[in-house]
Amino acid sequence: MPGVVKRRSAKTGLPPGSLIHIGEKLADKAKITLCVYDETHFEEREIQTVEGVLPPAGGIVTWLHIDGLHEVHLLEAMGVSFSLHPLTLEDILNTEQRPKSEDHGDYLYIVLRLFHEDAGGILIPEQVSIVLGKNWLISLQEKEGRLFDPIRERLRNEKGRLRKAGADYLAHALLDAIVDSYFVILDRFGEKIEGLETALIGRPAPASLRAIQAIKREMILLRKSVWPLREMLGGLGRSDSPLIGGQAVIYFRDIYDHAVQVIDTIETYRDMLSGMLDIYLSSISNRMNEIMKVLTIIATVFMPLTFLAGVYGMNFHYMPELEWRWGYFALWGVMIVIALFMLIAFRRKKWL
Repeated sequence: MPGVVKRRSAKTGLPPGSLIHIGEKLADKAKITLCVYDETHFEEREIQTVEGVLPPAGGIVTWLHIDGLHEVHLLEAMGVSFSLHPLTLEDILNTEQRPKSEDHGDYLYIVLRLFHEDAGGILIPEQVSIVLGKNWLISLQEKEGRLFDPIRERLRNEKGRLRKAGADYLAHALLDAIVDSYFVILDRFGEKIEGLETALIGRPAPASLRAIQAIKREMILLRKSVWPLREMLGGLGRSDSPLIGGQAVIYFRDIYDHAVQVIDTIETYRDMLSGMLDIYLSSISNRMNEIMKVLTIIATVFMPLTFLAGVYGMNFHYMPELEWRWGYFALWGVMIVIALFMLIAFRRKKWL
């Protein structure tokens, strides 16, 4: 899992609005996809530069999507074409932003985090930025993904109201896809937690403890990103910005409800993990107590036997029993009787 501590010292001493990419380079080359559509027309193509891509006129919606944030000159050109504030571009390049929304009058800037799992099942965060204007929208990811492919397919096939609605409804569709992806991740976490709980009840092992700690760490990362997301979506659902129509506000409120469900599920899983940690510690303590109990009983049984063996192991010349023909067998009999008597007494007291 990626470390919690991030290095942001690259911007130390620079003025506000300085464009420096902060974060890992997740894409070799930036990919730019342009979609232009209205109710009767749809055009999609890949372009090499954003220069000349101006906000549309009339009812045509322009969706500009960029995969890869490390090419600073590309974002500078985008800022010029769409008249974006330098601080907005600075926040886009800083991939450790807290989920938030900012109203700049002519456009809304929205930033949140997307999560996916690598081949080893480790949770990898990724920042997604959305800039919503009048009849245009810009979305930016750190690397190319397939999360928004169903939205593009709906635009191609004219399914639903996406082609008929404006850019605000497109922003809702993107946000809804990201929030819904949290449920997929939480379902996988739920399966892992159930498996760990079964293993803990059966036979706890150090590997189970490591797995619990790993999931708790990932839950902290997920919770850190989802809690401010609820605040941000709540603000969009109550927004009076002219960029979000009255009908679209209802859909943003629906995403807010989904975010609340995600938070409730995260809190439930965190409580379960804390309880599982207590179960693990209790199981280890009980196992240790059982082992100590067995060892104590064995030591208690052998204490009188050791005493008898020690007495007759002394090298005194005058010991009458040493000359007795049946002394050896009598000593064994006494030791066996004592041991059986003690075991029966332990059994009656339910110590065994």
